[in-house]
Amino acid sequence: MADGLPTSVAIREVGPRDGFQNEPETIAADDKVRLIEELARTGLRRLEVTSFVRADVIPQLADAEEVLTRIDLPEEVSLCVLIPNERGLERALALRERFNEVSVFLSATETHNLENVNRPVQESLSGAERVLGRARDEGLRCEAVIAVSFGCPYEGAVRPDRVLHRPPAARRGRPGAGLRRHHGDGQSAQVRSFFALAREHLGDDVQLTAHFHNTRGQGLANVLAALEAGCASFESSFGELGGCPVPPGATGNIATEDLVSMLHEMGMDTGIDLAAMLACARDVQEVLGRTLGSHTLVAGPVDWTGPGRRLA
Repeated sequence: MADGLPTSVAIREVGPRDGFQNEPETIAADDKVRLIEELARTGLRRLEVTSFVRADVIPQLADAEEVLTRIDLPEEVSLCVLIPNERGLERALALRERFNEVSVFLSATETHNLENVNRPVQESLSGAERVLGRARDEGLRCEAVIAVSFGCPYEGAVRPDRVLHRPPAARRGRPGAGLRRHHGDGQSAQVRSFFALAREHLGDDVQLTAHFHNTRGQGLANVLAALEAGCASFESSFGELGGCPVPPGATGNIATEDLVSMLHEMGMDTGIDLAAMLACARDVQEVLGRTLGSHTLVAGPVDWTGPGRRLA
């Protein structure tokens, strides 16, 4: 392994929320529960399972309470829910014993925030402050998620200071700050410099988490760049599901199985059973009834023991 790269990497699976919410056909709660329980037994330690949004806004997640109540997961798996506003937090806190983490969401640019949640950034930021304050009082781990951190499909390049001065959880030195981008405009050199600057700005008490889309095939290259800058926490989605539905041409998140395969090939520990993760991707592919874009799902994991596969 190259000097300076982490020996182990944390991965949070976001497919049950970020992935499912983009699917046009309703996924049955039975299938969601089964798939989440399968994912929780792959070695994953963190799962984002749903969001408490209005059913008329995202009908796919109208069963948030049912899914969260029914899933039966190992104790070591930490569950996260995405909270859009104070009303969503009220719904979530009715099931407080069922999850461990909350995330709040806003964009680095005004245009994306308006297109995505129909609010100016300052309004989203104020709401996030209120949600996180109450969530912290409830003993929940809190994360601020900043979309289009590396480039906006509407406004173009995003200055790092527009991201680093926005996340309320990070600004207060709290334990989590998720930095996600929702379009493929970022490139590896930019990602590397950003995470180096973010670590310098936020310090070691904040966990930096990268969330990349694969819009122009740069997802895993951006993971490597983030690794080189010291980031050791990533979000991904099994089967390459999800991605932001707002910008034209956007595609899915990086596939969890592709991410795990690459990290294992680099000698890094994820704690995840790749074969079990691939089984989950095959299962969700069958549920959705269409071919998914994950490379490892198509080609299979690397096997260095087969004929002609050994390195000299």
